[in-house]
Amino acid sequence: MNTKFKRPKFTTEFKQGAVKLVTEQGYTSQGAADSLGISLSAITRWVKAESGSQARPGTKQESLNLSERNELDMLRKENAKLLMEKEILKKAAVFFAKESE
Repeated sequence: MNTKFKRPKFTTEFKQGAVKLVTEQGYTSQGAADSLGISLSAITRWVKAESGSQARPGTKQESLNLSERNELDMLRKENAKLLMEKEILKKAAVFFAKESE
């Protein structure tokens, strides 16, 4: 039986709000996780990411906080879309150049 658990997706705003519960409002990580209905490991990851302490030496994302990671993901998706559109336009230009000959 191959039932893979799918991790829920949370918005950057939700993650930042959860982090603020721990960092600004005095909740424990477990208390914030329980009140939001999320796992302790998720909120712990988010707190580390926001504080920058999740740095892995030699990685490109060693100093990105949650909002910066979100922006990077959005920019990567936009870049992929633009590259695809560029390829389509190249093919169209070749097609129309051959057609006009």
